[in-house]
Amino acid sequence: MINFCQHNKVGENAGQNPSSFVDKAVIFGHEYPMARGAKRSTSKDVAKLAGVSPKTVSRVFNDEPHVTPAVREKVMKAAEELHYHPNIMARGLVRRRSFLIGLIYERPSPSYVVELQRGALRRLKDERYRLIVLSMESMNEQPKDLAILARNTALDGIILAPPACDIPEILDGLTKAKIPFSRIAPVAIPDLGLCTTMDDVAAAYESAQYLTDLGHRDVAIIKGDPLHAASARRTEGYIKCLTEQNISINPNWVEEGNFSFESGYDAAMRILSHDKKPTAILAQNDDMAVGAMSAAQELGLSIPGDISIVGYDDSEIARTVWPRLTTVRQPVEDMAFQAADLLLKQFDDMAYVAPAPLPHEMMIRQSAAPPRND
Repeated sequence: MINFCQHNKVGENAGQNPSSFVDKAVIFGHEYPMARGAKRSTSKDVAKLAGVSPKTVSRVFNDEPHVTPAVREKVMKAAEELHYHPNIMARGLVRRRSFLIGLIYERPSPSYVVELQRGALRRLKDERYRLIVLSMESMNEQPKDLAILARNTALDGIILAPPACDIPEILDGLTKAKIPFSRIAPVAIPDLGLCTTMDDVAAAYESAQYLTDLGHRDVAIIKGDPLHAASARRTEGYIKCLTEQNISINPNWVEEGNFSFESGYDAAMRILSHDKKPTAILAQNDDMAVGAMSAAQELGLSIPGDISIVGYDDSEIARTVWPRLTTVRQPVEDMAFQAADLLLKQFDDMAYVAPAPLPHEMMIRQSAAPPRND
């Protein structure tokens, strides 16, 4: 809890000078004084210190032509010295832009969201645009709300993470509203708009192949949310690999989750409740894989001695759980970087070439090993 209070400056004449007031922030029971009344620097202050006109300062911060490198450097140095930052809202009124880009996601794992943000922010660093992160509880239930939200928040453009990138009503709504968007790893209508991709089928195939190369033939699958197109693509990759190696898939060992730790735990409990148990589990994200690890250990099974588990994403949890999780590294941060870059190019009417699919990588750790020969 944070409370803000106002107190006179300590001293004999504190009550005689209004400018001597300071603000006090009370944060979790501790008081922190905060100076109040400091005048914010303006473009005129920067112009005066740099020895140029206010118009020149405006041209520098709006990236306009006809400004020499020497003048630009002088203005930026003065701005840094005065801690001056241009008013984005005021600039937006002049250019009829908000300079805001939305990042839309739906309830994925926390580490996945962090990587999305990190990638987009890395591209927007030193740009005039700012990122607004918007979480939607269930995009499939009210897909038209996204276009309304984008209009109401005056976003210049939107980055759509799965599953929003594959919902036709969302894509149609944004197109009709003339709101630029870029999509991360879409499956539906891949040629629509700006896209950054990876090959989910190939990545899933490789993770299944890693287990079969170790000697596993009794392999279970924990699927992700069926409303996410990526879940079907990953299942396709698993089945393609196992089928090519004449490995039959036991229907008792295929369960559905929703990409959460809890759903992975519950799915693994159902799989491991049968008399005949698999020697390995493929989970379609790291959170579900770690949930499956928890279930196996609760049942007295050792990992990877009794059962091997492989995830998907290479999120932070994969690197911190023990045993550390063998998984597929999905280039989430790089895809978000590319998606933001594509939007910026569109805003500036710059030519661009559709990026090639980004590569995945198998991260071999301690959660998978050859099956025991009992």
